[in-house]
Amino acid sequence: MGRRRRGGKKLPQGSFEAQIESLSHDGRGVTHVSGKTVFIHGALPGEKVTFNYSRVQRRYDEGVVDEILQASSQRVKPGCENFSVCGGCSLQHLGSGHQITYKQQTLLDAFEHIAGIEAPIVMPPLISEPWGYRRKARLGVKYVAKKGKVLIGFRERGSSFITVMQRCPVLHPRIGEKLGELAEVIQSLSVRDKLPQIEVAMGDEAIILIFRLLSPLSAEDAETLGSYCRGQNWHCYIQEGGPQTVTPLEGDAVTLSYQLPQQQLQFEFLPTDFTQVNTTINRQMINQAMQWLKPQSDENLLDLFCGLGNFTLPLAQLSSSVTGIEGDVALVERAWKNAHNNDITNVDFQVANLYEPGDDQSWMQQQYDAVLLDPPRSGAQEVIALLPRLGARRILYVSCYPGTLARDAGLLVKEHGYKLLQAGVMDMFPHTAHVESMALFEHK
Repeated sequence: MGRRRRGGKKLPQGSFEAQIESLSHDGRGVTHVSGKTVFIHGALPGEKVTFNYSRVQRRYDEGVVDEILQASSQRVKPGCENFSVCGGCSLQHLGSGHQITYKQQTLLDAFEHIAGIEAPIVMPPLISEPWGYRRKARLGVKYVAKKGKVLIGFRERGSSFITVMQRCPVLHPRIGEKLGELAEVIQSLSVRDKLPQIEVAMGDEAIILIFRLLSPLSAEDAETLGSYCRGQNWHCYIQEGGPQTVTPLEGDAVTLSYQLPQQQLQFEFLPTDFTQVNTTINRQMINQAMQWLKPQSDENLLDLFCGLGNFTLPLAQLSSSVTGIEGDVALVERAWKNAHNNDITNVDFQVANLYEPGDDQSWMQQQYDAVLLDPPRSGAQEVIALLPRLGARRILYVSCYPGTLARDAGLLVKEHGYKLLQAGVMDMFPHTAHVESMALFEHK
């Protein structure tokens, strides 16, 4: 009888041989067994492997590499000892240069298969140091009573269990090299089993760790945790309820910040605010956006999904005015403050739900020479139809998911009279299958 996994479905026993045909959008090897698609973690195109089934479903199956019989020339040794288990990364076995080539092809395939269009010009990718780049993360915490041990890290691949790890090489080393130590500190607390999550937020200098608590710290706990964090030059925050309960464990609140050196701008943000995890790529991305969109001193621009002004303020330095629109009230407040702190006065920030844009809003009554879009994973379909009415000749679309970028690109090109001029990818999350990209459109 075969083994059982979720839903009671039987898993075929033993190890099976497969020839890997391609790489899926999430970084798994793709093969077919008896005509059925199987996604195999840890396998690369062109390889011959043996694998074990991990899940059987109606339309496709999943598996994990058991042995590499014939390795790809693109295969490298993973840089993390936890790669085979941890769900944080999916591509460490593929060389960094090949990772970005794969991501570029993922974007081009999305344009072709979803939108039926091609990018006339594919720009060189933006890349950075592939290790120690991550400055924001949510880490799971679990006290395993049977082992008398606290675990801190990302979830295991396809599981709710926390990966057993002492370090994480993709996190900034000021945090990534300290996971084992931090676990020992938490293990010494009386609330070791009531602390399920740590949120990490890092600016150019300061680091804040937010400890999610299901029970209050004792006075001794507070001293232990606070003392350790001070020794690491971390700022310790606690969260005993919703986001509004995030407060410093001791002392005053700390302001995080990051700089854009080329623009001579500094942005302040709170640890719970959305900011890019990769500072180097964010700086390159801003510079590239300015080069592609080419804002002029007599132009009025629109920045949709503007957040705390990451693109808005650099655009304002080169244009007559910029209107930034964002649905998060707190981020709009931060955007106004950042504009004030940087002495930028030719901006206007407004709160609006861009998934239900209304004609009665003041920003909808204006005309714009160019638009920058930086939506979340779900894309910007609802606001796309408005752009021709706003007079936008040029549109720069910054995307964190090729599928919705391609869908929206198809709408711009086929329904609203724009043409795709160029596109390229940015390696915001090395060693993962996450694809960040940028595309430039012009009205015909």
